[in-house]
Amino acid sequence: MSSKANVGLIVIVLIGVLAGMSLFTVDEREFALKLKFGEIVRADYQPGLHWKWPIAETVLKFPDRILTYDSAKEKFLTGEKKNLLVDYYVTYRVTDPAEYYRATGGQEVIAEERLTAIIKEGIKAQFSRRTVTEVVSAERAEFMAATLDQARLAARELGIDVVDVRVKRVDLSEEVSDSVFSRMRQERKRVANQLRAEGAGEAERVRADADRQRTVILAEAYREAETTKGEGDATAADIYATAYNKNREFYAFYRSMEAYRQSMGKDQDVLILRPDSEFFRFLTQKQGDRP
Repeated sequence: MSSKANVGLIVIVLIGVLAGMSLFTVDEREFALKLKFGEIVRADYQPGLHWKWPIAETVLKFPDRILTYDSAKEKFLTGEKKNLLVDYYVTYRVTDPAEYYRATGGQEVIAEERLTAIIKEGIKAQFSRRTVTEVVSAERAEFMAATLDQARLAARELGIDVVDVRVKRVDLSEEVSDSVFSRMRQERKRVANQLRAEGAGEAERVRADADRQRTVILAEAYREAETTKGEGDATAADIYATAYNKNREFYAFYRSMEAYRQSMGKDQDVLILRPDSEFFRFLTQKQGDRP
């Protein structure tokens, strides 16, 4: 190979190297930041092919998508001075690459450290105003929303937008568990005793009302029975009087027969009367005699 060919090959290689050092591409899923001797030159690149001065200028790229940071368990103190172990995660995205570079040097580790400090401060402030019961109850959504608003405001200085903050789990520390469970048992026992007392009171009220209704029903039944009995006695007396007036002799005879039937003919009955007693007048009366 001639020297001219070698030179030409070297020139081509140099051109290729210079082109590789001068050209760069920007993907749709990332930001690009051009630096010149460490100073930001441009931060508004669109996806596509772009160029830079080799050696003097460098390009940093940051992801333009939602990132997730999963925190280790952290201890937080509630308003009751009780420690809780909280496991949470944060989703965020870079919105201002220039500010992000100035605040973190473009290092994701530093960004997550500073973001974690912001989130921890927000959770700490919310926990300090609440009890253990409030933290693990439905109020969790409320204080996480407040934490998210605070984190979004503070993270703007990092060129970051916090998308969401979620608590995955809240555990009681060992020193808190016994006291919390004891208090929960006492509360459940208090509710159970209250329900039993209310039930006993309601049962007593029902029994008293039933007794009252029973007394009223019996009184009304007795009144109606006495009324019916009186009406029956009156009707019977009227029938007796009518019968007596129609045939006094037959009525007297009938009444005597009834008296005999009621007083005689039963086992071990003893009846002592004079033979000429008026009681036996129909038994001693001869046929054809009239009383």
